[in-house]
Amino acid sequence: MTLWKQTVLTAVLGLIALVGWAAFVPAAQPTLDKLGLLQPLRQIGVLAAAGDPAAGPTAGGPQSGQRSGGTEVVAVPAQTRRLNDLIAAIGTSRGARAVTLQAEVSGQVIAVHVAPGQQVVAGQSIADLDSEAAQIALDRAALIRADAEATWNRVDALAMRGAATELQVQEADLAVKTAVLQYREAEFELSRHQIIAPIAGTVGLLAIEQGDRVDTGDEISRIEDQSSLILDFRVPERIVNRLAVGLTLQAVPLADPGTVLQAEISAVDNRVDPTSRTLLVQASIANQDNRLRAGMAFSITLTFQGAALPAVDPLAIQWGSAGSFVWVVREAKAVRLPVRIVQRNADTVLIEAELLAGDLVVTEGVQALRPGAEVVVAGSVPTGAQTN
Repeated sequence: MTLWKQTVLTAVLGLIALVGWAAFVPAAQPTLDKLGLLQPLRQIGVLAAAGDPAAGPTAGGPQSGQRSGGTEVVAVPAQTRRLNDLIAAIGTSRGARAVTLQAEVSGQVIAVHVAPGQQVVAGQSIADLDSEAAQIALDRAALIRADAEATWNRVDALAMRGAATELQVQEADLAVKTAVLQYREAEFELSRHQIIAPIAGTVGLLAIEQGDRVDTGDEISRIEDQSSLILDFRVPERIVNRLAVGLTLQAVPLADPGTVLQAEISAVDNRVDPTSRTLLVQASIANQDNRLRAGMAFSITLTFQGAALPAVDPLAIQWGSAGSFVWVVREAKAVRLPVRIVQRNADTVLIEAELLAGDLVVTEGVQALRPGAEVVVAGSVPTGAQTN
């Protein structure tokens, strides 16, 4: 084979190798461009022109997760939501009204008219104590009153005929009034031997049985009106000016976490405790089905709505050495925007940030972003922010 044929064959093989290297090894194209060979190869059609779909990715071109012209991301406008200031407390319930029944006199229990858990009305008899001595005293007072009244009638008749002095009339009148007071006293003493319900409500456990002897001041039982309950709880002083009678709150019995009840503030104390820096608050909760009991503990939540703040997807929040930030798309470029997290909710994070109208917050593709990088937003993007 002659030398010129060998030279031509070598050149052809070298050209084929060069074309294959350029076509199948994208990293070779920058080298060919530096040697001034890339453009001629494209002009003669050996390589696809830049931007042609047939052209493979180059070292300087878009990588995985990128499109020609920028990094592909998913971005949405920030929503606007109200800041919720949640105050949690533990409260203890008690009946709307409650009284402790005590023996007013000493004596033996001769009858018990109610059972524990029974509903009673005001004025209903709970138990009777032995009252024979008190009854005798009342009968004696009745006789004395009747005698005094009869004496007064005789003296009054004599006075009308001039046979009795004014002093005798006054003494007879005083004797009647004294006898009446003695009768009322004996009547009151007899009534103290009967234990009466002063309010309507539910009778608690009884500390007495028929035949027991009780002394003055001994506890008999407790009556509690549980048609509604009062919850006593304390809140921090920083929300004092936001409390008002009628404000609703949520109450959850610790014994039944699945039950969420609505309560209403019924009273607010007029003084902050200087030791705990808290304020005592009372709330009323209905108990028509009598499912709740006095003394139960409740988890109480007060919700106050604050200012409207931008709300973003939790995936958008990133962290760096300077703190938290988000990536936003602004004029088709990535902008790293510092944020301050105000509140975390189940599906959103409320932030403080210098967001501009039209900014889109990146939720996917944040790993490939750099400040100032060109960005392509995947899919359709809503034009306006939603407001809840």
